[in-house]
Amino acid sequence: MKDCAHMIFRIAMMAMILVVLSLAVTRGPKAETVLEGIVTHVRDGDTIEVAGIAIRLQGLHAPELGEPGGYSARVFMLDLVEKKEIRCVLTGERSYNRIIGVCYLDGLDIAAQLVQAGLGRDCPRYSGGKYRHLESHSAIEIHLPNYC
Repeated sequence: MKDCAHMIFRIAMMAMILVVLSLAVTRGPKAETVLEGIVTHVRDGDTIEVAGIAIRLQGLHAPELGEPGGYSARVFMLDLVEKKEIRCVLTGERSYNRIIGVCYLDGLDIAAQLVQAGLGRDCPRYSGGKYRHLESHSAIEIHLPNYC
């Protein structure tokens, strides 16, 4: 009986370990993972691809391509980072098929640069107000979605 209880305990422990390992694999990068690489594609003002990995810039709202200002935000981001080496600090969170992160070019936050240019806005729900002080009067006209 004692051997049976010991075997059940070991099986239960192994099952728990497998569950934890499977969660770690499916969750993606862990908090504060750093990704460095070349920007291979700019989807729009707040989503880029680094070495083929889609990164959603944390705390930034840029207009979608079909919205007023969306094309300008994408062109700004293209000029700023396309084919350049950047460093992204990933949060471990995901939004659709994108990993969330804060990305830097030569040590400067690229989301902050877009907001400063008046082509994006602070999304306080996800930024904690990090970019609010950079918003210009023209940026205030960019509609913030409800999720911000």
